[in-house]
Amino acid sequence: MRTFDYSNKWKKLLTPDIVALLTQIHEYKGEQTLFVEAKADALTRLVEIAKIQSTEASNKIEGIYTSDARLKALVKDKTTPKTRNEREIAGYRDVLNTIHESHDYISIRPNMILQLHRDLYKFEGYDIGGKYKAADNIIEEEDEQGNKFVRFRPVPSWETPEAIENLCNEFDKALGTGTIDPLLLIPMFILDFLCIHPFNDGNGRMSRLLTLLMLYRAGYIVGKYISIEHLIEKTKTSYYECLQESSLNWHEEENNYVPFVQYMLGVVVAAYRDFSDRVETLVTSGLSKPERVAELIKNTYGEITKSQIMEKCPDISRITVERALSELLSSESIIKIGGGRYTKYVWNRYKE
Repeated sequence: MRTFDYSNKWKKLLTPDIVALLTQIHEYKGEQTLFVEAKADALTRLVEIAKIQSTEASNKIEGIYTSDARLKALVKDKTTPKTRNEREIAGYRDVLNTIHESHDYISIRPNMILQLHRDLYKFEGYDIGGKYKAADNIIEEEDEQGNKFVRFRPVPSWETPEAIENLCNEFDKALGTGTIDPLLLIPMFILDFLCIHPFNDGNGRMSRLLTLLMLYRAGYIVGKYISIEHLIEKTKTSYYECLQESSLNWHEEENNYVPFVQYMLGVVVAAYRDFSDRVETLVTSGLSKPERVAELIKNTYGEITKSQIMEKCPDISRITVERALSELLSSESIIKIGGGRYTKYVWNRYKE
């Protein structure tokens, strides 16, 4: 059976690129702590937006959809799920809320993982949640011609309970030494969890929920304000490529964690950068919404698209953004580049 001894494996991760990412995250964490303490009330809106984006994106990766209106109503718990997709979305919502509110009390132990998985499926009419897989499963991939092939063969079902037990024990042991950065251990744990693939269904969503849980427990709570799942969904091609690369020769204990760890740390850095951008928006919240759009374009180095503006200002509607852009173009405060879906905008420095 595969072992999960992290005591030396983490040292191979200290590449220049990974060390640079760790340094950035540590710096961002300090800034985050100061702002969260000073502006806790102002961040409530960011938490609400992140919950919606996280619930949508993590399920979307697995092909689970509903309409935008239904999604928002489900996340706010203002409606009852009507379809299987909506039941799974509601389950994700509840587990996400549990992690947001009680992460300090949820240890990384097999029984807790089973409980979270149980809650993920609590709206299903059949008893699927909270149980390890009853039969061996495989991870398939489909090429452009529609042909399916086995990409990875996870741990057999009979080995799964012991594998998860060992995985959690080794994670606790490594974390307890105090010498290994949790930011390295967390993606290593997640990769191993996905390679075990302990459940018949829900492994991907559970891996993303566990990522948030472990980051929060380590003090990296940026995922409460910026959806890490949304960032993964936007870069899911790279996500799957790095996951595949790091799982090669996993059963032989010769896999290379670097690609997946570097990808996940890059996602965390991106989340902190977005958080900083949103913080700047909150700082200028005394401005009107059109003024905030103008300020954002003015402070952007280079070009920016309408979709990027809306992403950085999620509380401003599309119509308001379009009206602001039209007014700024009329006053020649901004310059329009390109057309159609490729339209970009840049601040007109010559008008200043």
